[in-house]
Amino acid sequence: MGLTDTAIERLRALIVNGDLSPGARLPPEQQLAAQLGISRGSTREAVKALTHARMLSVKRGDGTYVTSLEPDELLHGITLAAELARNETVLDVLEVRRLLEPGATRLAAERISDGELDEIATLLTVMDDTHDPQDFIKLDVEFHNRIVEGAGNAWLTAVLRGLSEPTIRARRERLTFDLQVEELTRAQHRDIYTALRERDSALAEAAALAHICSVQRGLRTILLDNDNTHHNNNHRPTLAPRKDT
Repeated sequence: MGLTDTAIERLRALIVNGDLSPGARLPPEQQLAAQLGISRGSTREAVKALTHARMLSVKRGDGTYVTSLEPDELLHGITLAAELARNETVLDVLEVRRLLEPGATRLAAERISDGELDEIATLLTVMDDTHDPQDFIKLDVEFHNRIVEGAGNAWLTAVLRGLSEPTIRARRERLTFDLQVEELTRAQHRDIYTALRERDSALAEAAALAHICSVQRGLRTILLDNDNTHHNNNHRPTLAPRKDT
């Protein structure tokens, strides 16, 4: 293990073990290097690495602090990777959602409050009156986020929020309503909501799985259409130059 890697591991251990708690200010560089038993240069590189990992935050003119260490901070890398996903990778991301979101919905059926369910009911009513594709997508995202938050697990919420971006982007590439898809989405949302309201965890999980599978099929169609369009545009026949007679 190189000196920088050693520095990173030792500094991370101070945070993980609680010697440097969330919100704590790091000691001056020279003091921290002595505490870690490494050079100031390696200490500096370790601080940079953990800053990129969102474990540390640099405040100009003030110092370097341990972040809140909340899931949405630490899982930022997942969000970034998902945002960069394209084509088949988007389908891989959605496959992870298919594995996780039904379970989150099951937990929500057991944990979500009546007040939160009332807010979701209001959200569904607004969606019923919405026929603008962009607005519908925003409300759809909010619907899923509210349910995942209702599961009461901050780590699960952070992961699923991060994984939703590729799905949103792919849908925005085709901002027209397919009436059949629209009605199916509304019906599936109602099925999920009804199961949540009845506190039927098994039914909520099944309804969420059916919905995610439907989204997966639709997204695959969108990506396939885009690939075909790109292929056709790149393989259009070219006209031979006209010969003068």
